[in-house]
Amino acid sequence: MNKKIKTTTILMCIFLMGLNIKAQEMRTFQYTQNGNVKLMIFLSEIDSITFVDYSIPNTSSGVEINGVVWAACNVNTPGTFASKPEDAGMFYQWNRNIGWSSSNPLENNTGGTQWNNSIPAGNTWTSENNVCPAGWRLPNLNEHESLLNSGSFWGTLNGVNGRFFGNDEKRIFLPAAGYRYNTSGTLDDDVGYIGFYWSNTEISSENAYHILFGMNSAYINSLSRAYGFSVRCVKE
Repeated sequence: MNKKIKTTTILMCIFLMGLNIKAQEMRTFQYTQNGNVKLMIFLSEIDSITFVDYSIPNTSSGVEINGVVWAACNVNTPGTFASKPEDAGMFYQWNRNIGWSSSNPLENNTGGTQWNNSIPAGNTWTSENNVCPAGWRLPNLNEHESLLNSGSFWGTLNGVNGRFFGNDEKRIFLPAAGYRYNTSGTLDDDVGYIGFYWSNTEISSENAYHILFGMNSAYINSLSRAYGFSVRCVKE
């Protein structure tokens, strides 16, 4: 039996098992159970299949990766987590505790619609402006670097694009929520293709560090503090 026939046979067996598998992207199939991803199947070559088994927890206790406990979900309104790991939550300007909508129209958590394009002050994200729930805080630069060093790959969770960070069962999903521009608060067109996540570490009086990722890479970057980015917290 040649390789092409073997691949066809394997796929037929999967469908006959009655698994909830659906096409997510070209060459990619995803199996979900009770709303949770249980199996990702990558057709990395036309004549081969690689099985990657993982699950993404939605737990208030977080996920420990390289000694750091990461929240399972983004921050939504100040002091609360989004309900699911794939939810975008809200955007935040650096060291400000006002959340902004991650979809249009532009609106903050108090109902305001006037974007503040001034540069936020401070030399760190202060505890007074901490937008994380009690017992959680913004990650620092070293913790972001540790997360990147744990490994990552692009994928989808319940139909939402983003990157998975970590390894084995110690893994979190960061949705590619996009961002809001520093000058106007306009939502970027790349929602679903790119993600920005603040750290609490400044690089200058105007810029701060963050994780930037897309389909092909993830790395540390720095931009104006006035941008609206996602927040993923770590345990205090």
